[in-house]
Amino acid sequence: MIFESHAHYDDKQFDLDRDELLCSMKENGIGRIINVGSDFASCRRIVELVRQYDFIYGAVGIHPSDIEDLNETVYEWLKVTANDSKIVAIGEIGLDYYWEKELTAQRRQRDWFARQMELAREVSLPVIIHSRDAAEDTLKLMQKIHAEEIPGVVHCFSYSPELAEEYVKMGYYIGVGGVVTFKNARKLKETVKRIPLERLLLETDCPYLSPEPNRGKRNSSLNLPYVAREIAALKGITEQEAADASWENAMRLFTKVK
Repeated sequence: MIFESHAHYDDKQFDLDRDELLCSMKENGIGRIINVGSDFASCRRIVELVRQYDFIYGAVGIHPSDIEDLNETVYEWLKVTANDSKIVAIGEIGLDYYWEKELTAQRRQRDWFARQMELAREVSLPVIIHSRDAAEDTLKLMQKIHAEEIPGVVHCFSYSPELAEEYVKMGYYIGVGGVVTFKNARKLKETVKRIPLERLLLETDCPYLSPEPNRGKRNSSLNLPYVAREIAALKGITEQEAADASWENAMRLFTKVK
């Protein structure tokens, strides 16, 4: 079975066939799914979604591009909701400077990233970190707040192998999805080769970032075998070994998953 560590099935792209698709997961070898929050509305939808499917668990947190949703009331809601038995992580949280170039807004992202990291520490949950075009600030902030004391994964990793190794030294996992199958994904392929298998997680970030040969189409967890196959090729192991290792890694990180 495959453990999907990062999906967004609450997304409107699944509105027409969500139940049919999710009900097909187990027969297609997808055993567990973490559905990850982005804005406040998605977090509330996730709480409902995890009630409907026993194999789906949730993460609640506010994406850096959606921090206009964040205030003390929402922060308290996240803290309370984190105690739910099916909420297993705080995420996705982090920094995203790709869209946000204004320095004051970037500073607000860093402030709320730090606050949500501290929330994870307080409620004893791992974090799911998003970092785009913010490599230096992400690492600096995590070092400053001693993120090595807070378990987690850097999802959809897009930086250098050397930076991945720094995160692994801090005890973090590296999330690998469909991008690893792209011909031009040289840095990510090298990262997969260099990072220990015990620190890799399989993910899709669906409905986005479909792997080859389905690039450009709506993504789903059913595409994870393509990711496992590419990781296996890069590691010189079997596809089953890659999937099994990712399952064990995810269960080790997301300790509330049954």
